[in-house]
Amino acid sequence: MEVLRDMATCPELVAGSAVTIGAYDGVHLGHRAVIEQVRSRASTLGVPTALVTFDRHPAAVVRPESAPKLLTDLDQKLELLAAAGLDYTLVIHFDEERSHESAEDFVNEVLVGCLHARLIVVGEDFHFGRKRGGNVELLRKMGPDLGFEVEGMTLIPIPGFEGPVSSTAIRRALSEGDVVVAGRLLGRPHEVRGGVERGDGRGGSVLGFPTANVTVPNEIQLPADGIYAGWYERPDGSTHASAISIGRRPTFYPEGGPLMVEAYLLDFSGDLYGERASVRFVSRLRGEERFESTEALVAQMNKDVEAARAALGSA
Repeated sequence: MEVLRDMATCPELVAGSAVTIGAYDGVHLGHRAVIEQVRSRASTLGVPTALVTFDRHPAAVVRPESAPKLLTDLDQKLELLAAAGLDYTLVIHFDEERSHESAEDFVNEVLVGCLHARLIVVGEDFHFGRKRGGNVELLRKMGPDLGFEVEGMTLIPIPGFEGPVSSTAIRRALSEGDVVVAGRLLGRPHEVRGGVERGDGRGGSVLGFPTANVTVPNEIQLPADGIYAGWYERPDGSTHASAISIGRRPTFYPEGGPLMVEAYLLDFSGDLYGERASVRFVSRLRGEERFESTEALVAQMNKDVEAARAALGSA
């Protein structure tokens, strides 16, 4: 997949392209259904596929006070889009000026002017442009004059889940600690990334469980506070079964310490400081608790490690 970082890198698409557009946060099963339809129709038309997305969630500019947390950072999103088999992804810099652009101007400048769209596929509830003035109906009105067709897709449901697959539904599941449902909607375990930094040193020296303290950017959606079974991936691609804690360590900080993501790698010994880590959540073991003594906490942590081992099949 070729990533186009600005409008100056528009490709020469003599035959046109089949395009979809959106925030594509999480690149979940619903997103992938749209991408598969784009690929199928592009094959019939004999044109390449293109996806238009943004370098930040538009809500972070339009309504920053209520902007949603992100399921993926930009690099992770681009990796997932490349794996989905797209030919081009155009990343639009979204700022205050772009937020005031009309839907009509966006279609003319980006979808037609840059990508020479012959087909546009989006969800039926898709909105874009200033004050969300653009939608499927507008695209269908503009299409005949500008030479493109429009297909609006219904959001897909999955068996056993009430409602369509959406980034909002995934955030809701994560906020409730339900990483299993979130993983089903994503089509993979929810993953966060960050650097490993030094903590207060208590994990290894006091508790006997040295952890990697992963600093996750504030804009990324974390699961609810609690203890999880999951996987830790190192920069070399090796993965390690882990017991993962998200929380504020109430046993040591009764008033609440800083929010921490700490991963204890099962059966691992080594220095992780300074490296980048990817942490994937498979199942929730329990909520965060405050213990009356260090000994009681250590006893529970031993149980957590065994529960994680069993959940991940790494006994």
